[in-house]
Amino acid sequence: MYNFIYDTPTKVYFGKDEEKRIGTILKEYNPRKILIHYGMNSVIKSGLLERVKKYLDDEGLKYIELGGVKPNPELSLVRYGIELSIKEGVDFILAIGGGSVLDSAKDIANGIANPYDDVWDYSLGIKTPTKTINKGCILTISAAGSEMSNSCVITNELTHEKRGYGSPKNRMNFAILNPELTYTVSKYQTACGAVDIAMHTIERFFCPGGDTYLTDSISLSIIKSAMKAGLDSYNNPYDYAARSNMMWASSLAHNGLTQCGRTFQLTVHQLEHELSGMYPNIAHGAGLAALFPSYARYVYKSNIERWKMFSKVLFDRDIIEDAINDLEEYYIKLGMPISIKDFGVKEEDLEILAFNTSRGKTRILDGYMKLGYNEILDIFKLSYNRGSKE
Repeated sequence: MYNFIYDTPTKVYFGKDEEKRIGTILKEYNPRKILIHYGMNSVIKSGLLERVKKYLDDEGLKYIELGGVKPNPELSLVRYGIELSIKEGVDFILAIGGGSVLDSAKDIANGIANPYDDVWDYSLGIKTPTKTINKGCILTISAAGSEMSNSCVITNELTHEKRGYGSPKNRMNFAILNPELTYTVSKYQTACGAVDIAMHTIERFFCPGGDTYLTDSISLSIIKSAMKAGLDSYNNPYDYAARSNMMWASSLAHNGLTQCGRTFQLTVHQLEHELSGMYPNIAHGAGLAALFPSYARYVYKSNIERWKMFSKVLFDRDIIEDAINDLEEYYIKLGMPISIKDFGVKEEDLEILAFNTSRGKTRILDGYMKLGYNEILDIFKLSYNRGSKE
């Protein structure tokens, strides 16, 4: 087992009606002014935004609003949010929404605290944030795990680059998790979330390391629970038990717990980031579903024993390829694509995707099998040639 640091400072308020406490929770941080950050229309249509504003009004808290976060959150809105917040004297950000909103809020918080930095330099790995401001969230979609993770993924819509960076400064001070707030999430987005949650731990499970049987047991249990809860939530959106387990799995799958003692590299996430950076209408979870089975078929011989464990525990399969087929069938049950061709990806773009993922043929994605430009291109081609699932 490799050395590791495990630090999850985010305080979680879990369960029904916990968002009603937001005013008193925020008062603990003595904010001068709060930026309420949210997405497009769902929090408005559901009435959640107005309820939250009332809870803040009841406590005499001052706030401004900034909506408009899109899936694959855009750098331009982050930069506007930083400028607006500095002008207004914001010292706390309250994100209401899913992973895209939370990541946008993290980047804005870092930009406010480091006003002379260009936050895009954090995404490019040129700089790291040295300070941040307090931030919390009310989660409305179980998927990204951003509520407890140290990661932040932003898209530069001008260059079509989607980049993530990890930093302790990205941790939320608190996260309010009420599973009932996810009842109205569409079946498609529920399915995307189910894929993303499980994939956060599936990818960690296949990171190099050894003698981590405790971490392995936790990981496999989270994957299995996430898959069941995801499918149950997809089939019955108002199943509180399913929504609860899915929401908690979202947090545990991406807060660092399931990588303790192992290295860290979410390889398929890197491929998907380039895919949805170039094709921004692709939902992250759907992109992962279209890529992972092809990736699995390409790399599993690099560590047969670990893939056997995965196959036996999760699918009761002795043959690894049967387990990969089972996982692909699971995605189909969720209405997910199993080929990037299903998104309308052009064959001539595959080389560009591989070139960008490999950072101009200079980056090797680490793991039991190291992936350079040629291997990455092979995986994109495998997924593309799976064709339509119809």
